[in-house]
Amino acid sequence: MPLIEAIRLALAQIRVQKLKSFFTLIGVMIGVMFLIAVVSIVKGMGRYMEEDLVGKIIAKGSFEVRFRPNIQMGDIDEAEWRSWRNRPRITENDVGPVTAELLPGTRWAILGYDQLTVESRYSRPRRLEVNCVSEEWFTIKNMGLQDGRLPTEQEYEFGTPVVVIGEDVKNHFFPGLNPIGREIRIGNLPYEVVGVAEKQGSMFGFSADRFVVVPYGSPAHRLVNRFKVIDAIIVKSANETAMQTDMETVRQVMRVQHKLRPGQRDDFTLETSDSALAFWHKIEGFLVIAGVALPAIGLLVGSIVIMNIMLVAVAERTSEIGVRKALGARRSDILRQFLVESVTLAVIGASLGIASGAGLAKVIEALSPLPASVELWSVIVGVTVGGGVGIIAGVYPASRAARLDPIAALRQE
Repeated sequence: MPLIEAIRLALAQIRVQKLKSFFTLIGVMIGVMFLIAVVSIVKGMGRYMEEDLVGKIIAKGSFEVRFRPNIQMGDIDEAEWRSWRNRPRITENDVGPVTAELLPGTRWAILGYDQLTVESRYSRPRRLEVNCVSEEWFTIKNMGLQDGRLPTEQEYEFGTPVVVIGEDVKNHFFPGLNPIGREIRIGNLPYEVVGVAEKQGSMFGFSADRFVVVPYGSPAHRLVNRFKVIDAIIVKSANETAMQTDMETVRQVMRVQHKLRPGQRDDFTLETSDSALAFWHKIEGFLVIAGVALPAIGLLVGSIVIMNIMLVAVAERTSEIGVRKALGARRSDILRQFLVESVTLAVIGASLGIASGAGLAKVIEALSPLPASVELWSVIVGVTVGGGVGIIAGVYPASRAARLDPIAALRQE
């Protein structure tokens, strides 16, 4: 019997027994649904962590020189925390030697930040993150503007009190107003708003647009960091190879600056987006494995249900099998018919599970801060697993049908 004909007969049988077919495939559907939903959420989280969360904190293709990691994931023991607290801070004295050794084409910026009280005459004060940065910071962060302009080279050089604000800051301190050219006070120091940054979105439901950015040499820097301390030197290289070279160069310069002897551990951190995500990648691997393994229980139950239903189908259609054999059907034809019927049931269940899983993932994404991303490989795995379940569950009933004696089958009522 041709495969297409076997599939047609299987679909006809499913249409005849709709309710029984539905209950047969529901186990496979639920198993595949949770497989797709879990994998979609885990991979969506991974993409979110890489592109949005960590990607916005540490720009792609860049690294940051800090006295301790800015993004801390995993189980950090007390001894590690103590060693971080005892490290010397990065200072302005480190900037010159570090930047002098960078490869041509490498950009760099210095950063100091803290929470300060910000206010305007149009709204109540709020404590916000104030970033004191040097000229290349906006370029490295790839942050554009929706209104106004960036500080000029002269304003960076002379520490002019001008500020670029985030969208949430604009909406809170200048409701219904154009903030460009208006005054905002940072730590009770007057600043002129010259630009509004493009919308940054949210991170796990928390807005990423509640910030202000001022030139590093402006008066607010004395409130953010004192004694020439800075929070980070941000370095963006021309390409991946150049970044590795720059990182090794910066490591050697910083070790000389901090007078470290050979064999002593670094008392500073060179942080990249990959190093910040290392712990997440470990968790992600376990979650994907769990997301594939746990739905297997539902698929096992589904395969048992399909096998039982197919055995009942063989018993109910014994006379039909006898007629087909009497008319010349071979054992392989009977075997193929019931096996294809079992696989067709399972694949239909898997297809419904894929659609349900994608829908469930999108519902979770809409109702929570968890992102979702349906992966093509998970869809292929879902269909393949469905077909595999159908084959495993259908082999015994199909072989049992194929072995029936045609004369005994014809006598069966």
